[in-house]
Amino acid sequence: MTIDWSGVFPALMTEFKQDESLDLEATARHIESCLGAGCEGLVMLGTLGENSSLAPEEKEAVLRCAVETAAGRIPVLSGVAEYTTELGIAHAKRAERAGCAGLMALPCMVYEQDEREALAHFETLAAASDLPIMIYNNPVSYKVDLSPEAFLKLAKSETIVAVKESSHDSRRITDMFNVCGDRYVLFCGVDDLVLENLLFGAAGWVAGLVNAFPREAVALYRLAKEGRVEEAVALYRWFMPLLHLDVDKKLVQFIKLANQIAGEGAEWVRRPRLPLVGDERERIAAIVETAIAGRPSV
Repeated sequence: MTIDWSGVFPALMTEFKQDESLDLEATARHIESCLGAGCEGLVMLGTLGENSSLAPEEKEAVLRCAVETAAGRIPVLSGVAEYTTELGIAHAKRAERAGCAGLMALPCMVYEQDEREALAHFETLAAASDLPIMIYNNPVSYKVDLSPEAFLKLAKSETIVAVKESSHDSRRITDMFNVCGDRYVLFCGVDDLVLENLLFGAAGWVAGLVNAFPREAVALYRLAKEGRVEEAVALYRWFMPLLHLDVDKKLVQFIKLANQIAGEGAEWVRRPRLPLVGDERERIAAIVETAIAGRPSV
């Protein structure tokens, strides 16, 4: 299966109102902002989309909103982050009904699979859906690390076409090319490793802080891909304190607060998450406000 996925794909936030109900109008506005900045795809219902906090019908409503807003201008992918393989298949069907162009598949939630179980999950999901699939490899969060050799085993599943590499090891991109060749389209999935990953051959970036700073994220991607390394490094150094927010366990709250300060969204989350308060809120706000004060022209 051939795809043309590349560029910056926001792992888009799901917007809520203060009472924790869905705010689809705000979600659509945020999508338009990312489109206007030059983003080339969307990943809905990932970690930042608070997938596991939504009911099935809410997930489908979010996906329909994204597909209708994007209106064919860029591909819309849906995260698949369910408790069992069968529930994952059911969500893939929802994504198909909503008109999504692809899936970003995670290991099953809660239970920590080993490699054999994770491979079986992904193979079964791929066999049950015609949509192209990006595998999200994040051993830090999901406690199973698919090695390049494991991805060779998945190569027979033709609809598995891309990998969001989030092992926090910048060497992994090169190892993937050395073992798997060009079998997969590789995306960086760790914000504060993105420049390294792009320079080593990643075709795209599934990004967190693009939510709050979409123009700067797209500019960084383009500078890297054009080989303008000195300019890319300068922008990366400005961006780095923000990008570090993507790798904390409270990344959703951190980035939603950044969105609010930057005028891209609201800080409201759904319980058990709570908005930031006290010293923690002041610390994150200071990082964002300092970045805005020194914001480069892009």
